Parts: sequence; structure tokens; C-alpha cells
Amino acid sequence: MTLSRIPRTVWALGLVSLFMDVSSEMVHSLLPLFLVTVLATSATRVGLIEGMAEGTALIVKIFSGALSDRFRNRKVPALIGYGLGAATKPLFALASTANLVFGARLLDRVGKGIRGAPRDALIADVTAPEILGAAYGLRQSLDTVGALLGPVLAWVLMRATGGDYRLVFWVAAIPGFLAVAILAGGVREPEHARTGKASNPIKASELKRLDPGFWLVTGLGSLLALARFSEAFLLLRGESAGMAAADAPILMMVMNVVYFLTAYPAGYLSDRIGRRGLLAAGILALIASDLVLAKAGGVWMAGAGAALWGLQMGLTQGIFSAFVAEAAPASLRGTAFGLFNLAGGIATIGASVIAGLAWDRIGPQATFMTGAGFALAALLGFGLSSNRLHNRLR
Repeated sequence: MTLSRIPRTVWALGLVSLFMDVSSEMVHSLLPLFLVTVLATSATRVGLIEGMAEGTALIVKIFSGALSDRFRNRKVPALIGYGLGAATKPLFALASTANLVFGARLLDRVGKGIRGAPRDALIADVTAPEILGAAYGLRQSLDTVGALLGPVLAWVLMRATGGDYRLVFWVAAIPGFLAVAILAGGVREPEHARTGKASNPIKASELKRLDPGFWLVTGLGSLLALARFSEAFLLLRGESAGMAAADAPILMMVMNVVYFLTAYPAGYLSDRIGRRGLLAAGILALIASDLVLAKAGGVWMAGAGAALWGLQMGLTQGIFSAFVAEAAPASLRGTAFGLFNLAGGIATIGASVIAGLAWDRIGPQATFMTGAGFALAALLGFGLSSNRLHNRLR
């Protein structure tokens, strides 16, 4: 049974991700509506805030990943990143303007950027190559449990307190600090991975060691990131389709239930039947999600679109992580994850700004039709490069 072979460290990292996602999603599932309804912020500015915050997180990963390679230490930058994420949660409760929310969001996502690449590289350091897809799928599944519980708790608290956003933001700090405690006490690095100090991993001579297939998948992932604008627009779409503001987190629950149910099976299957077909199916699910959300005339269609969004995440995220881990030498794994996410971060910034502008100037339908167009381009790009990726994605 593959689950029994997955190392304890991977399970611990999954629990860390679970609790931090409870904390983060309690805030993020309400933040777009808090900005629009309480702080009177435009959808364009919401898109800018979300795009800059998420993009910054991904861009920061290149530096934390490279440093974890250079100093052969994954746990310390992960601790710094998770600690910063936990410490910023109270700032959302104290924010009285959109600028203060932006500052808190940026710091929170910087923490995410610091921890992401070292954590993903550590999973590959401790996991046997033949179960990489399952290991990444497990971490994604546990992460998604947290992403599901966060909106549930936010919804319950909003209902119980009559819509007190700030109280929910205060409570969100608790699971964040619990995640830091689990990481500090429950995660161990393999001794062989911490021996000595490597050369500068972002020198041209070092980067040439990365598999050519890595650069192809990085390009594909960036193109797909243009179709994956911030999930804040799922929440705004739910409200525009007739959902009450206090009930908007339900869309995140629907999305994350599907994500949780598919992430580990997709990773497990990718180790056995190959990654190419599952990745293509994930891109098709994203196209379907965008089309349904573009046409959503009621709450049920918005929910169907959110479910399809969760399906495409479950089918693609772990597979991309497994490929990056396979394509990079062990001494460059942190840098490889950082570079992959740098490219995706730049695309995410642009995607969320484009989504916000389309929403404000044309309407919600234009936002999701644009996303469908980018996803179709990613599918075509995948088809053209699929043969060259055969050895890695089978």
C-alpha cells in the first residue's frame, strides 16, 4: 500500500499545510467581500491586490529555494515562512483601509513564498522516486482539507456573529501558530541532504544542469497560470449569481472537497499509468469550469463551476510538482521549484489584473471567457510539446 510507504516527514508537512491553510482560508474566503462591502474597494483593485500578493509569494520562492540548496537546509526557511504567515493574520483584523489589507496580504504571501520551495524540495529529498506523485498528492490532499475547513469555520463564525469579519480574522491566527509548532517538532531532514555547502545554484553553469523538459513544463505551467487568476473571483462570481455574502465561503468548500478527493488519487495514478493524460484532463476541466462560470445564472451553476475548478487543481498540481522534482538534480531541487514558481508568479500577477479589468469594464462573463481562452492555449501548447515530454510525463 503506497500510503504506508510515504515517509513520516511528508505526513508532518501535510499536517503543517493543513493547519496553515485553515488559518489562511478563514481570511481569504472572506477577504474579497470584506474589501468590496466593508472597505468599498473596486473589483479591479481586488484583482491587483490578489495578483500582486499571490505573484509575490511565487517570486520569493526562487530565493528561498536557491538558499535551501546552497546551505543544504530546508527546515529553517520553511519555519521562517510559516512563522511569518502566522504572525500576519492579526493584521487583517486591525486593517481599516485597503492599503493596510494589501500590506498584510503581501507579508502573508511573502511568508508563503519563503516556505514553498524548501518544503516541496524536502518532500523529494525524503521520498522514493517511484512514489513521488503519491507523496505530492498526499500533501496536496491534506493541504486541501485545511483549505476546506477554513471556509467552513469562516462561514460558521460569520453566521454566529452576524457577519463580524474582524472576529473571524482574529480566530484565524490560532491554527497558524499550531502549524508552526508541528513543523518545529515533527519535521526532520535527512542527514545526507545537510552535508556541506553547495556552490551558487543560480549561476548559469548550474542552471544548465536542469533537464530541458523542465523548461518546457515551466513554460506550460506559466501559460496555465494565466488561466488561473485569483480564486477571489470565484467568490465574487457567487455573489453576482445571487449568493448571500455570508454564504460565499460555501463555494470554496465545494472547490476544496473536489480538490481533496482527487489530489491523492491523481498523484497515485500518475506514478502508475503516466502523467500526460491526467494533465490534459486537468486542463480540460479548467476550460469547462471557466465556461460554466461565465454562463452562471444562479447559485447552482456557480457551485458546478467551483467543483470543476477543484477538479482541475487536483488533476494538475501534484503532477507538476512531481515533474519538477524528477527533472532537477537533488542539489538543485529548491532552485528548480523556485524557478517554476517565479514564472508562474509573473503570470499570476498579470492574470488577476486582467481578470479584474475585464470584470469592471465588461462584466463577470468576460473574466471567465478570458480564462477559458488562456486554458485552451495551454492545452494546445501541451499537445505540441507532449512528445518531447514523453520520457518524463509518459
